[in-house]
Amino acid sequence: MKRLNLIDKVVFLVNSIAATMLLLSYILPYVSPKSFAFLSMLSLAVPLLIIFNILFVLYWLLKVKKQLLLSLMVLGLGYSHMFSLYKFSSSKKVDTSENISIMNYNVRLFNLFEWIPDASIKQKLVDFILDKNPDILSIQEYHPDETIKFKEYFKYEKLSGNKVKNGQAIFSKFPIVNSGSIEFPNTSNNAIYADVVKGSDTIRIYNVHLESLRIDPSVEKLSNETSENLSNRVSTTFKIQQSQTEQFLKHKAQSPYKMIICGDFNNTAYSYVYKEVRGDLQDAFVEAGNGFGRTFNFKFFPVRIDFILVDGSFDINSFKTYDVQFSDHYPILAKVKLH
Repeated sequence: MKRLNLIDKVVFLVNSIAATMLLLSYILPYVSPKSFAFLSMLSLAVPLLIIFNILFVLYWLLKVKKQLLLSLMVLGLGYSHMFSLYKFSSSKKVDTSENISIMNYNVRLFNLFEWIPDASIKQKLVDFILDKNPDILSIQEYHPDETIKFKEYFKYEKLSGNKVKNGQAIFSKFPIVNSGSIEFPNTSNNAIYADVVKGSDTIRIYNVHLESLRIDPSVEKLSNETSENLSNRVSTTFKIQQSQTEQFLKHKAQSPYKMIICGDFNNTAYSYVYKEVRGDLQDAFVEAGNGFGRTFNFKFFPVRIDFILVDGSFDINSFKTYDVQFSDHYPILAKVKLH
């Protein structure tokens, strides 16, 4: 520090704070939000902290200063976090007739209230899904609409609401032999499941929609909200998500079938709820994706809150996030094959 000029000393101070926060974030998946809700909020900032620390490494590298070791060591310790944010390898792509294609998509009520000022969005969204033609389609914020036809699919939906019916839905090209809903208390969010039959195999499909953070990503809305209100709301939501996750896991533990979990977790891959839901399952993006795993249209940094998880009965042969703006979420599609 003695050989640094004043500006570099300030930079290194900020660097040290960012590195410490990133290091602290590595324990977040093991910290219960009910015990430390405020600390758990840090999970939302992990992508930004990773990017900041990479920039600090580059800064000190250009300066040829040993201070680069701080962020470099912290990034090295959490290399798995890096892979959850960005996959450097090319996408895995194995085409076989035995693949099962699975799409997860939060459709935001098919733009019912015209959040996107384009009257054709609903049809564009539906046409996109029909073009990709997934075998399994998991939808959050689903709204029934007589003009929307997903032919050749079996369907299970669970809706709530009086004026505007909405909820979750699972569409399957394979017969659905059993289905149901895990009702989360005091919310329209829930988890649903459908047991589908492919050949001699029964596969359980879960569609999980955990409590929403209700954060408007626009700069204007964020700037008008006090940090205290934002902090309190997010902390409360994380506690609710933990309770919902515990309820879901009890149901999941009773399933005798091979399993696929899709959903909008409203939390990142660095969170407690993601770790708990994933358990020993495979994350399709981590196994076969590439680039940023961004699934939510947050303007400031890439956020991945939508997931496709499968158990060890499956090989993950491909994964793709589609950069289409028909909702505030981006659709994800994985292709898997049973062993």
